[in-house]
Amino acid sequence: MPLLPHPPTPPIATPRAPVRWVLALSTRVLHTERLLLTALMTLLVILILLNVVTRYSGMPIYWVDEAAVYTVVWLTFVGASVMTRLRMDFAVSLLTDQFGPRGAKVAKLIATSGVLLFGLAMLVMCWVWMDPVGIGRYGFDAKEFAAESFNFLYTERTQTLNWPTWVLQLILPIFSATFSVHALANLLEDLGAADRVKHAGFDVVNADAVN
Repeated sequence: MPLLPHPPTPPIATPRAPVRWVLALSTRVLHTERLLLTALMTLLVILILLNVVTRYSGMPIYWVDEAAVYTVVWLTFVGASVMTRLRMDFAVSLLTDQFGPRGAKVAKLIATSGVLLFGLAMLVMCWVWMDPVGIGRYGFDAKEFAAESFNFLYTERTQTLNWPTWVLQLILPIFSATFSVHALANLLEDLGAADRVKHAGFDVVNADAVN
């Protein structure tokens, strides 16, 4: 009996415009984060080498240690955002392995939704904490704002760099925003609103590939 040809695969529907915008924004943010990661890693190596050389020569530079610490902090948050979009975040699958395909999909949607809610909650918390509207009411006078609100974020400075603390802590709202964009893109893919995007330039696509 002759084999019947397989029916043609139906064409994939083009995602709606809002979905395309979210995915495009996530991809653009991801590539920007890749450049930022490269720059931060380069800066960290330079700071460490500078620290070693100056200490060995007996002329240590006192602010290098603090600069290296803040560089690592920024690296951590930017890297966490990248890992979220690449789906390299950690997961415990002991329970979901017992589910069927439908149950596993539902559990995945719940988990991805939780990640998105976490990112949005962080955005709200950063807005309340940094209170840009509040300090704006005081003409961006940090001392007046701190005296009335007891929020000393804008009056604090780092110990050795003597930089405003709020500038370095901007990584928190930045991370919250990029993290939320990536989580929303992941959720749209999990809902079937669009195919999963293959990100060029990111060869490591899962945690097992790191080992």
